[in-house]
Amino acid sequence: MTSPILHHADSVWRGTVTPGEVPLGDLRSRGVQEVAEGVVMWPAFGNVYGIRGDGGLALFDTGNDVDAPAMHAAMRAWSDEPVRYAVFSHGHLDHVAGLGPFEAEDGPRPVVIAHEAVTRRFARYARTAGYNTMVNQRQYGFSRLTWPVSHRQPDLTYRDEINVSLGDVTFEMRHARGETDDATWAFLPERGVLLTGDLFAWVTPNAGNPQKAQRYPDEWAVALRAMAALDAEVLLPGHGLPIAGAARVRRALTDTADYLDHLVDRTLELMNAGARLDEIVHAVRPPEALAGRPYLRPYHDEPEFVVRNIWRLYGGWHDGNPAHLKPAPDEVLARALADLSGGAPALAARAATAAAEGDPRLACQLAELAVQADPGDHKLHEIRARVYTLRARQEASIMARGVYTWAAAESRSVTSGEDLLDVYQEIAGGRVWWVPPAGPAPDAAPDAYPDAAPGQSRDA
Repeated sequence: MTSPILHHADSVWRGTVTPGEVPLGDLRSRGVQEVAEGVVMWPAFGNVYGIRGDGGLALFDTGNDVDAPAMHAAMRAWSDEPVRYAVFSHGHLDHVAGLGPFEAEDGPRPVVIAHEAVTRRFARYARTAGYNTMVNQRQYGFSRLTWPVSHRQPDLTYRDEINVSLGDVTFEMRHARGETDDATWAFLPERGVLLTGDLFAWVTPNAGNPQKAQRYPDEWAVALRAMAALDAEVLLPGHGLPIAGAARVRRALTDTADYLDHLVDRTLELMNAGARLDEIVHAVRPPEALAGRPYLRPYHDEPEFVVRNIWRLYGGWHDGNPAHLKPAPDEVLARALADLSGGAPALAARAATAAAEGDPRLACQLAELAVQADPGDHKLHEIRARVYTLRARQEASIMARGVYTWAAAESRSVTSGEDLLDVYQEIAGGRVWWVPPAGPAPDAAPDAYPDAAPGQSRDA
C-alpha cells in the first residue's frame, strides 16, 4: 500500500496539486512515513530519514533542535533498535541539530559521519554567529533565534567517498560541492534509494543566496548527473517530497542540471564577451521549459541571484563598473543626488511615483537614496517603508521577500516606534497600513501621503 506522502508526491508531480497544498504538518503528526523498503521519512523543514538494516538503524540528516523531541518520538515509535550512524548531508542547522534525544539514550552514541568540510563550516559559524543571527532574522523572521557557537562534531569524516554498512544495507556516500562545499549524497544500492540532501529540494537550486557563502552551480550540475546515472528508484530530497520511479528521478535530476548549466554557460559567455555584471543580470534567464517544472520554481532562491554568484565565483567582487571599484560612501552619493534633484523629499516623491507606475526596482533605489541622504526624516522613512512593503508583496522567493520586508520594517519601526522584529512579523504576515494612490504627480512631496495612525491597518 502506498504511503500517504508518496500519494501526495505523485499528485504534485502530475500537477494536480501544488507543493504548498500538501498538508506536511498533518503528515508529520502521523509519525514517520515509509517511502521504501526499510526506509522511513519524517517530513520536516529539513527532512529526516531512518534506514533499518540487519545491523541496526541509521539516520540521514537529523533535523533541527526545536523539532528534535517530536522527531525522536516518531522514529522510536517505528523502531527501538540502536542508531549506529547519523549522516550529516551538510552542515546547515536544519540538518544537523536534532541528534540530542538519541544521544541521551542508554548505550553507545551514534557515529556521526560527514564530509571533512563540515568541521570547517562549524568553525566559521562560531566566528560569524552575530552575522548569521541577523541574516536568519532578516531572511526568515526568526525573532528568537540566537545562532549557536557550538555544534555536534562529526566522529568520522571523509574527503571524496566513503562506504559504510548496516549489514544488508550499504551506504555509498560521495562528496559534492553545490549549495555548500561540504555536501554528502548517498546511494543505497540494495534498496535503489538515493538520498540527495539539499542537492535536490523541489525548488530552484539554492545556488545564489545573496547573504550566504559561495555556491558552486557548475559542480552542482556534475553531481546531479552522477546521481542520475545510478537509475535510482526513489529520490529522497533534503526538503520537499520523495520522487518515485526511475524515469522521474532521472528527469528531475537532469532537468535541474540542465537548468544550472544553462545559467553558468550563458553567464560565462557574456563575461567572456566583456559584459558588465549589470548587463548580465538583466539578460540571463533560465530556459522557459525548465523554469515551469514544479521542482524548479523560484520559491527560495531565484535565477538572478544565481547569476550573481556565478560572477562572484569566476570574476570576483568587482562588477565591471569602474566607478564601483572605489566608490564614495553611499550617504555621500545620496546627498549629492538629493542636492541635484531638489532635496531628499524629491527623491522620495519620485520613488513613490515609480512604485505607483509599476517600476519597483527604481522605486526601491530612489527610496533608499532618499533615506541615506536624510536618515532623520520620518516622512522619508514612511515612503521607504511603503515602497519596500509593496516590493516584498510582489516577490516569489523567500530570500527577496526577507530582505525587502526587513527594509520596510527598519523604516516603519522608525516612524511607529515599534520594535523592528515585531514590525517585521506584521509586514511578513500581510499587514499593509497604506496603499499609494494610482499615479501620484511626479513632483508630489512625501508628505502628500498622510501617515497611518499607529496600529491602524488597511488591507491592499
